[in-house]
Amino acid sequence: MGAQSWTVAEAKAKFSEIIDRAMSQGPQTITRKGRSAAVVVGAEEWQRKTKRAGNLAEFFAGSPLRGSNLKFRRLKSKSRKISL
Repeated sequence: MGAQSWTVAEAKAKFSEIIDRAMSQGPQTITRKGRSAAVVVGAEEWQRKTKRAGNLAEFFAGSPLRGSNLKFRRLKSKSRKISL
């Protein structure tokens, strides 16, 4: 089983089948002129792969630099002008 490759013409004609296979067998690749153009994946797999692993606060809390007493020197110069 596993992923299968489809041409654009095949994908147009068999779109429902591609969705079914993406849900049951995994990602389905659509090619255009012999090159990969798109991949169809099942909704559950997409949600699993795009699920956020945490928030920004958790990211910084897990930093290996936390507790290292790293000091940054901040410049107190005037802010620069930005033209729009």
